[in-house]
Amino acid sequence: MPKIPIITTMKIELKRTPLMVLGTSSGAGKTLIATALCRCLKRRGEQPIPFKGQNMSNNAWVDPQGREMAYSQALQSWSAGLEPSAEMNPVLLKPKGDCTSEVIHLGKSVGTSKAINYYEDWFDSGWEAIKKGLAILSKSKKEGRLILEGAGSPVEVNLQHKDLTNLKLAKFLNANCVLVADIERGGVFAQIIGTIALMKPDEKKLIKGIIINRFRGDKALFETGVTWIENETGIPVLGILPWLKEIFPPEDSLDLLEKKQINQKAEIEIAIIKLPRISNFSDLDPFLSDSSIQMRWIEPGQELGEPDVLIIPGSKQTIKDLESLNKTGLSNQIKNYAKKGGNIFGICGGLQMLGKSLEDPHNQESIKELKTFSYMGMNLLPIKTTFGDIKHTSQIEERVLWPETQNVKGFEMHYGESDLINKKNPDIISLFKNSSLGWVIEKKDKSFIGGTYLHGIFENNEWRSQWINKIRQKKGLTKLNINQESNYDKREKLLDLLSDAFEKNINMDILIR
Repeated sequence: MPKIPIITTMKIELKRTPLMVLGTSSGAGKTLIATALCRCLKRRGEQPIPFKGQNMSNNAWVDPQGREMAYSQALQSWSAGLEPSAEMNPVLLKPKGDCTSEVIHLGKSVGTSKAINYYEDWFDSGWEAIKKGLAILSKSKKEGRLILEGAGSPVEVNLQHKDLTNLKLAKFLNANCVLVADIERGGVFAQIIGTIALMKPDEKKLIKGIIINRFRGDKALFETGVTWIENETGIPVLGILPWLKEIFPPEDSLDLLEKKQINQKAEIEIAIIKLPRISNFSDLDPFLSDSSIQMRWIEPGQELGEPDVLIIPGSKQTIKDLESLNKTGLSNQIKNYAKKGGNIFGICGGLQMLGKSLEDPHNQESIKELKTFSYMGMNLLPIKTTFGDIKHTSQIEERVLWPETQNVKGFEMHYGESDLINKKNPDIISLFKNSSLGWVIEKKDKSFIGGTYLHGIFENNEWRSQWINKIRQKKGLTKLNINQESNYDKREKLLDLLSDAFEKNINMDILIR
């Protein structure tokens, strides 16, 4: 059971009216529209402050104080020109499977909860965390404007009385709200009318505009639709946002299914294991805009094939995901791939799976049916992982030693700690000066098997290029130019493209006014 929350006495002082993005459903486009608003307001000389009271996602980021937050709020923070901070996402739920989630308040793990007990056990403490986050942000950025993102639908009638992050928050802050509807799904009129009909009068008056999202074709064909919506609701349609072809970082695993990459001229194929409980797949975003690379996702039960390199990403439940690979035979495919000279790289949970053994004395991740706390890994790296009861979360700048020596940045976020079984083994080398962060074995045939605890490793442009060149060299391809466009610059361009499209198609003046 959670502790009784400490009621915050901090004041929330706002000089500018907050803007809130609500959606008629999950996946309506709230995240990207809030991201666009942040960049658009920044361009107008304001200081936008992204905020999502409660988010459910295993795609996380670690702020400079070592606190967890959803990656989508980190993205919005970069769009606003700010350093991400956990106050922007005071409540983060990280699904563990079996209808259970880890509960994060203001960046720190405070417990776990079954879905059926969540509202009873965690509503009050969650609301206090939200108010504290708002108070800290409003105090540190007094001239700023909060850009609030809702979650799912704001009118789930069976949950509305315990909804932390939609209309309760909108009323608490008296925010100007925009309602986003996804026309691609069909039934856009019913989406809008139904959502507004389920609102109470004091909630409906907060809706200052409607946005039609993901429209394909000639917008002139929808002019009568706009008129009808405005006549029926009394709320102006701020604009119609077209379908955007650019690739943007996703918020959660549902968006992962829609992430497409087709590079006809790709020279390197990267296969990624799509673990059932995958986490931090944003680690792979830097590859999406690389025209020389084609990414292929492999689910347990599918054939691995012969990719140029295999990546095993992070997992929220490493042992359970490893067992899934074992049951479907995919772990045997991975081991055979390694024997044939395949390149393999694991990140966090993926690194742990590549080791010889995994010990779980505190029952953090164990599978009850197996009645054991000791598990065999794939035995591709001579390391042993022990899961403790302390979570390691911190931003890191570290000296990497392979493929070449340089400084890299990233963050760690894990319970398990790994150690070499034989520290005198000449075949394995430390990937970093801090030997606990990762290891690699480079074979005579120029293939490698390695992994790291450092999330965001591929964000380091020079290191990523050198890593890819190792793969290219083995394949007999020419090396890439190290001085390619950085992932930061690419992300900034994407954010500007998004904001350009938003300003071109949406009347922001009504919303701000």
